[in-house]
Amino acid sequence: MVDYHRFVLTRAFLRLVDLLPLPSLRVQRIIAVAVVLSQAGISVTGAVVRVTSSGLGCPTWPQCFPGSFTPVAVAEVPVLHQVVEFSNRLLTFAVTLCAALIVLAVVRARRRREVIGYAWLMPAGTVLQAVIGGITVLTGLLWWTVSVHLLASMLMVWLAVLLFAKIGEPDDGVDVAQVPAPLRWLTALSAIALSATLIAGTLVTGAGPHAGDKSIERPVARLEAEIVSLVHLHAELLIAYLALLVGLAFGLAAVGMTRPIRRRLAVVIALVCAQGLVGIVQYFTDVPAALVAVHVGGAAACTAATAALWAAMRHREQVAASAESTVAHAS
Repeated sequence: MVDYHRFVLTRAFLRLVDLLPLPSLRVQRIIAVAVVLSQAGISVTGAVVRVTSSGLGCPTWPQCFPGSFTPVAVAEVPVLHQVVEFSNRLLTFAVTLCAALIVLAVVRARRRREVIGYAWLMPAGTVLQAVIGGITVLTGLLWWTVSVHLLASMLMVWLAVLLFAKIGEPDDGVDVAQVPAPLRWLTALSAIALSATLIAGTLVTGAGPHAGDKSIERPVARLEAEIVSLVHLHAELLIAYLALLVGLAFGLAAVGMTRPIRRRLAVVIALVCAQGLVGIVQYFTDVPAALVAVHVGGAAACTAATAALWAAMRHREQVAASAESTVAHAS
């Protein structure tokens, strides 16, 4: 009975989607780019909320104030903080719209199951992020909830980039490895180092000066840890991440790398170096607010670039082209 109801709902959904115009591959890719930008952008605006101490500009969730989904003029909460926090919440609608559009586009185009699966992760992740955001507000910006919120955003950026890459591949094809398996595993190890670096970065923020709110009546709980040690841990993990990328570059150079892989690897290394420079400036200038937002944007860029590099390690080729290639080699 459950399978029957699922079948009926699926058929009804497909009939509704088929009323839409058929999106070209170019349109699908444009929407996928919008998904990546919206997922990365909301992490940056979230950082702006934090460094402007606007985290409780809307003190309730999902409403901004009790009985109102929009800001209300109250003496307890400055207007600026309300505007910043409410604007960040409004951006969620843009993220949701992009997530919905990519699902409709790939379903209407009858893309392969893998693409459709990645597309559905976008609205699912948006719902999850909304729940995490609600928990963050209701717990008074508890530091670890803020950390989880940022890490979830980075995961969504990674998945969005993979979705973009898979949309550009032919559905009637097979995956072909572009580099030897050990180098692909080394790329995966660099992604793990990136994850560890991001986690350490959230710990630094959790113990740092930007709590997200300056309320004296209800101070925001901070991570009780020595911040200098956390900064050194964060920096050392970034160095490990960079070292793995440099090792990967030498390995790829030895076996011969394609132009897309070379270009993406160069972008990743440049972004990591830039992030290191921003971090050094932050450390010696007492963590200015503007650089925190820049650093979060850089983290999203590093995540997206590493995901693009990972995606380039395998390429989906059309079955017909692969078959012709096999015949040619055989002859």
